[in-house]
Amino acid sequence: MNTKRIFKAGIVQIDVRLGDTEANLRSALECIDFLASQNVNIAVLPEMWSCSFDNENLAVHAKKTPMILKKLSEAASHHHLIIAGSMPESSNGDIFNTLYVMDINGSVAGFYRKVHLFSLTGEEKYFRSGDKTVVCDTSLGPIGVMICYDLRFPEMCRSLALKGAQIVVVSAQWPRVRLSPWDILLQARAIENQLFVVAANRCGHEKEVEFGGHSQILSPRGKIAVKAGNEIAALYAELDFREIEACRKEIPCLTERVPEAYNEL
Repeated sequence: MNTKRIFKAGIVQIDVRLGDTEANLRSALECIDFLASQNVNIAVLPEMWSCSFDNENLAVHAKKTPMILKKLSEAASHHHLIIAGSMPESSNGDIFNTLYVMDINGSVAGFYRKVHLFSLTGEEKYFRSGDKTVVCDTSLGPIGVMICYDLRFPEMCRSLALKGAQIVVVSAQWPRVRLSPWDILLQARAIENQLFVVAANRCGHEKEVEFGGHSQILSPRGKIAVKAGNEIAALYAELDFREIEACRKEIPCLTERVPEAYNEL
């Protein structure tokens, strides 16, 4: 059960510096401090925000992840807010793109290893894929987690909704050249699952790629509560959990599903 009806969600949009963990951590914490000053309850960071896709040095960066998690734990407990975002994780010799959810007491409420690796950029050469969806039990209620390319798989977000997620956070490094699908897919995931979507994308340039920004927060009806441009930003919106119940009562598409008709999928 949610401990509150009204809450504030925040998005952190930064220009992630390739391989520069210290600069990225500093930028992220500055944004988190600002959002905390606005009494935000949850702050979402972009995909691989600590080091970006510095693929040849991921093992080195993954060794720093426990230290970064400690910093996030301190920030979460000090500001009494949830922090979510993905970083490289080392486990049994493999590297995962892992989204951690830090709760308000500084503990890790859960973590999700990216299932859908983006073959267009060869992610499978450097990362091992996860094998399950995750809904984290937090002080704000059940939060589902997705990373970037996952957004193109509607069944994934649906599984999070069916597991009880009322908020889905998305950490991404989505390029500007494909910015239109980013906007459309975020809205679709919110509408079809009738839940809040809090999505943080990065901005800036890396090598030949320009990233699109457009971090945003969407309501269960697909209404954009707040949306960034393509510059560094820390934005927030006030939301009401009761909108989920009202939306699902008005259009009960989740309860009127017919799973037996979809078996061929």
